[in-house]
Formats: sequence, C-alpha cells, structure tokens
Amino acid sequence: MSEPLIIERNEQWWTFTLNRPEKMNALSPALVQALTDGIQQAHQENISLLIFKGNGKNFCAGFDFTDLETASEGDLLQRIVQIEIMLDLLATSPAMTLALCHGRNFGAGADIIASCKRRIAANGTTFRFPGIKFGLILGTRRFQNIVGTQNALDILSSTRTFDASEALGMGFMQALQDQDQWPQVIEQAQTNNAILSDITRRNLYKVLYANAESDQNLAALVRSAAAPGLKDRIRAYLKPN
Repeated sequence: MSEPLIIERNEQWWTFTLNRPEKMNALSPALVQALTDGIQQAHQENISLLIFKGNGKNFCAGFDFTDLETASEGDLLQRIVQIEIMLDLLATSPAMTLALCHGRNFGAGADIIASCKRRIAANGTTFRFPGIKFGLILGTRRFQNIVGTQNALDILSSTRTFDASEALGMGFMQALQDQDQWPQVIEQAQTNNAILSDITRRNLYKVLYANAESDQNLAALVRSAAAPGLKDRIRAYLKPN
C-alpha cells in the first residue's frame, strides 16, 4: 500500500503531496496524522517554505467517510478534532505556506487551502464547504478572515460550489496558474521567501496572523460536532437526492 502522504525534503522547502488519488485524497486518519507529523517536523527543522498539492484529479475531497458505519460518534468526533488541530498547526506556521490546488475540493480539503498563506488554483478548480449541512463548524473563521464576512456567509450558509474565477475575485485564490506553470510558481515562492530572514519572517507572520491561533476555533468545532446525532446528520448529507 502506498504512503498517504509524500514529502519531498529540500534544505529550505518541503513539498507535501497528498497521495490517495483513488479516494480523491480524502482525509483518512493516517493522512491527517502524516500531515500533522510532517508539519511539526518541518517546524522543528526551521523549514521556511511548505508547499501542499495533491496527486490525481484533485487536491483534496475533505473528510473520508469510508468507515462511517463502523466508526462510533466518539471516533468521528476525535477524527474531526484531529483535523482542526492539523489545520491550526498549518494556519499558525512560522513558514510561508503555499497551496497548489486543482480539481474538485470539499470541506476540510478546502480548509487546508484556507490555512495556507498563499493559494494558487488551476483553471477549472472548484471549492465547496458542505460541512454546515451536518452541523459542522470547521475552519469558518479562517475562511471569513480571507474573503470577508458577507462572502463567507453567502458561501457557507448556502453550501454552494464556487469556481476558481470567483475564488480569485474574492481573494480566496491569489492567482490562477495551471499545473504546467506550478514549477515557476514554486520557484518564485522560493525567491520571494529568501528576501526576509527567518526571524523577520516569523515576526511578520506573528503580527499579520495574530488571529489565526484561537481556541475559539476548536471550541466552536467541538460544540457543533458533539451535538447528538452526528452520524445521522452525516448519513442524511450523504444520502442521494
């Protein structure tokens, strides 16, 4: 069985490639743990640029519901909390974080993108945050901080799909670059990242992203996920219309 996450390590940057293409890179417990461990290790080694992308036809389809029927509500809650812990680790990273996304992206997959400081999408990329349909408040403040309250309210409350062009217009994406252009995007990110010293970069991010780390994010998530009937709400969401 292949590893769920491939990490390419260089002296100044690491590339994290989600590697469950047969599952649209959905976030299994193993993938979430691998991301958490990898990000923590990168921080310990003072890596200044972290790049995230996905193998296959998309970046990430969000929460993996494969074992829904065998998991207890406690298991599901623990998995959701672990995702939020990983997202918080990414959102508060002292490194520059770059998301390169393509294809159809959902829920916690789109939240990974929102947790990165720079976000690039291929043309044709789409995004959707469906978690509110089963009562889940995950990553909401991060998305709001990027696109503004009114845009966040429109998208999150309707759970509608929005495309790369709309994402660019509201600031969720900062550029549209197809995958064959990503090597140039990475090269430019490396060049830009070298402008500041590590300590200056860390201090700058502490000021600019002072609101990124908040126990309120985790508290809101736990309150929403811990409401009785989580599995039934997920089943209703997954049920074909």
